[in-house]
Amino acid sequence: MSRISRKALATAIIKVQAMNLKEKEQLADEIHLQQPHMLGSCLVQERFGVSLAKTDVLINIILVCYQAMKESKLSWPLITEDDQDRQLTRYTALVKFAEDLKGQLREQSITGYLEAHPEKELFAYVNSELVGWLKSVVPEQSDKYVMLAAMNIVNCIAYVPMPELNNEYERDL
Repeated sequence: MSRISRKALATAIIKVQAMNLKEKEQLADEIHLQQPHMLGSCLVQERFGVSLAKTDVLINIILVCYQAMKESKLSWPLITEDDQDRQLTRYTALVKFAEDLKGQLREQSITGYLEAHPEKELFAYVNSELVGWLKSVVPEQSDKYVMLAAMNIVNCIAYVPMPELNNEYERDL
């Protein structure tokens, strides 16, 4: 079951789209305090040859993802560098595995991954944003780093172990 509901995601998208630059900066400051490693994975893109202009999509994705986490009303643990490394290793292994498959086996592998993903709506949102972004930019080799970082954000959110619920209010959500 998804921890971020469709309603929470929709609310997050609407809120972030309505934000002015100052409000987005304030949300980025909050992310820096609460989830610094996730924000860092966006800010480090320049080291991989990604232009500043191409990081905009990733910044927007992290803002929406973090706002969706807030809208879920759950107490999210710190997503560590180890969590990020683990999810990146897992995701790249799955992509490489699927690349080696042919025809129906490849389709089954991709379908199985999508059906088993715990945050389907968030995953779909990020995929949609990336597809739109890819259609609007001149392709470069470094684009893969933006896409990997975006997918890693979703997977870290989806697979980070949550602490036990401590009170009745959280259990009722």
